[in-house]
Amino acid sequence: MSVIPLVFTSGWASGINAYAVVLLLGLFGATGVSDEVPAALQRTDVLIVAGVLFLCEAVADKIPYVDSVWDTAHTVIRPVAGAVVAALLAGESGSLPELAAGAIGGSTALMSHLVKAGTRMAVNTSPEPFSNVGMSIAEDLGVAGVITFAIFNPVAAAVIAAVLLVLGIVTVIFLASRIRRFLRRRAQRREEKRLAGTSGHWPPG
Repeated sequence: MSVIPLVFTSGWASGINAYAVVLLLGLFGATGVSDEVPAALQRTDVLIVAGVLFLCEAVADKIPYVDSVWDTAHTVIRPVAGAVVAALLAGESGSLPELAAGAIGGSTALMSHLVKAGTRMAVNTSPEPFSNVGMSIAEDLGVAGVITFAIFNPVAAAVIAAVLLVLGIVTVIFLASRIRRFLRRRAQRREEKRLAGTSGHWPPG
């Protein structure tokens, strides 16, 4: 069977939480649940690092504004992780060239990352922190559920991931004006603080 559905699904999930993808796939392979997980993802050191980083993301992802800073820092990390995982999966199966798999996984991860980051910016326009926690939990459960499902039914999981990606893109487009207003207000507040700080250093007349 072609590995493309699993490559696509892992790319989508990596754009949301790359550490969870590496940790879950590694555990599935190490425990014998799946024979399609590359040995590189099953290594103990890889699992430990992925687990620690997953815990860091689980905390940062639930704090307003910190989550957006975290997303910005992962604009490169998540697509790269998606490409690497996809290339490893392709190399394990031999049914798809690794370069092509990396391109699919990396581009899909980038799209889902941008959807996640854009959605979080819209959520951060709300003053209460509960929406951030709810979004983060939903994303974590979604990644865990879809990746687990992909191990047993990769085609159906890929369809679900594709539908979620399209819905996410539509949502971000719908929220674009709200995000722009939020960014303008934040830039205005920063400028006001800067001007206030500058005026406070004028010598007394």
